Amino acid sequence: AAYYVYFENSSSNPYLIRRIEELNKTANGNVEAKVVCLFRRRDISGNLNTLADSNARDFEEESKQPSVSEQQKHQLKHRELFLSRQFESLPATHIRGKCNVTLLNETDVLAGYLEKEDCFFYSLVFDPVQKTLLADQGEIRVGSKFQAEIPDKLAEIELDTRIQDKLETKVWDPDNQLKDPQIDQFLVVARAVGTFARALDCSSSIRQPSLHMSAAAASRDITLFHAMDTLQKNEYDLARSMSTLVPQGGPVLCRDEMEEWSASEAMLFEEALEKYGKDFNDIRQDFLPWKSLASVVQFYYMWKTTDRYIQQKRLKAAEADSKLKQVYIPTYTKPNPNQIMAPGSKPGMNGAPAGFQKGLSCESCHTAQSPQWYAWGPPNMQCRLCASCWIYWKKYGGLKTPTQLEGVGRPARSHDSPGGPGPLLAKNRQTFILQTTKLTRIARRVCMDILQPRRAARRPYASINANAVKAECIIRLPKATKNPQKNRVIPRQSLATIVKDLGEPGCSVSIRPGLRRRTLVLKQVLFLSAAITAPLKLKAPRGLPPPINRNQTSQPRGGPGLLGKRPFDNVSISQITARHLSPSSLLATRTTTSRPLLYCRAI
Repeated sequence: AAYYVYFENSSSNPYLIRRIEELNKTANGNVEAKVVCLFRRRDISGNLNTLADSNARDFEEESKQPSVSEQQKHQLKHRELFLSRQFESLPATHIRGKCNVTLLNETDVLAGYLEKEDCFFYSLVFDPVQKTLLADQGEIRVGSKFQAEIPDKLAEIELDTRIQDKLETKVWDPDNQLKDPQIDQFLVVARAVGTFARALDCSSSIRQPSLHMSAAAASRDITLFHAMDTLQKNEYDLARSMSTLVPQGGPVLCRDEMEEWSASEAMLFEEALEKYGKDFNDIRQDFLPWKSLASVVQFYYMWKTTDRYIQQKRLKAAEADSKLKQVYIPTYTKPNPNQIMAPGSKPGMNGAPAGFQKGLSCESCHTAQSPQWYAWGPPNMQCRLCASCWIYWKKYGGLKTPTQLEGVGRPARSHDSPGGPGPLLAKNRQTFILQTTKLTRIARRVCMDILQPRRAARRPYASINANAVKAECIIRLPKATKNPQKNRVIPRQSLATIVKDLGEPGCSVSIRPGLRRRTLVLKQVLFLSAAITAPLKLKAPRGLPPPINRNQTSQPRGGPGLLGKRPFDNVSISQITARHLSPSSLLATRTTTSRPLLYCRAI
């Protein structure tokens, strides 16, 4: 019998559900359990959960399950497990109790699992390596769709209009002219011919060297089926059947699966049977893919009649007797670190304050009274569960009512739960600056041939090995210092050209207030004299001036600009004094409207 138990690997996480295969005693005297892993829905990915939901809907439609409420559907997901073939060893001291796990059958009522404590079901097999869900092939075929459809019995005067050749093949007629002793004599002759055929066959002589083994192989069902089929084909004529058994080429040799399989194939089958049990689909798929499923099944039932099977059965029985049958596990009485201590007592092991926060209710059943509270979920959210909901959480891996905080790792909370603290504060966003190192900036210049920035810009998703570029840069740096790169010289316009452009009509000058004063040189005076002598006409502003708010007379006219930047004041050339400008602080550009615009900047 299979024993399913709860294992506890963490004080805050739900129990693990495992099936005990065997108990072993270690060298230091401890007891370890070799177990088969079973997984919950919370242990698999979202895609596999969607596949499990689809399988559940198909099962409900086929088995015509009675309708259940949304809360019951939510709790039924906690009762569903996924079997696996993953083994692990766990200390027996971590066992916390027994539970019952059954294979879901079409005749089962899903709501019945909610009425039983510690009761689970499974219908799919989970592969932790391949991350797949497959239907369990060990399902017991019970239900209406697996029953034979028996046609109504024909009346005595009614004729059978069915075409018999399309329905079945007749292999034996009990109303034949031969008597039973004659049929028995013919079967003895057929076995004798089979023994003689094995003696003549070289491959059969190697596998069955003795006459006794050859006679035993000839007495199996394959020889008897061939003999009776020969009688049927020859219309139960003994003389013709005898000649068919021994044609001119030699006696007919009929081999079954026991003779067709080699010794290596038989050993592979025994190894697969030890791993998978009687799951013939997996045995064929993983160990014997060149054999048909019918061949594997037939070999199994013939293999069970051999001495090899009896010998292995005795060895397993002796090994089972030497192993532990039962182990005593004392009641677990250590305090849970998730307990929230009552007011007036010392704080809990997890540092939870006495009484937690007032006004909080159970996250699952929303009750406000409980003899014992347990901290649940992320510590910063200060969620708690009552005593009964904590036991439900540990056993079934979920809460009784649906909530957004179904998993501990989800950083959200249901705002609709009564007694909750309301919406949570958004997480503070921390600002950061991305600053490259000096070596990285140097590598961009020194290793232009390796980096190829233009080519990299055309392929934005192609990765760049920055470490290799930096390593090459370090190698090239001593050489790069001897031949420094020349800066690209940008040609500037002459002063006369700038003064000529400033003399065009429609030119306006914008200066930033608060420029630092600089000492003037002779070139400044010459430039200003040339600029002032050239008459400039300022372009008239478009539209009416904005109205003046009399209530804001105390505020300065030059209000703060966009993003707190200081505004620019439009002035004429004649208002620019020599103390504000220097020849290097004037940059002349043209706008899209072909109006020259002069920006004054202190350098």
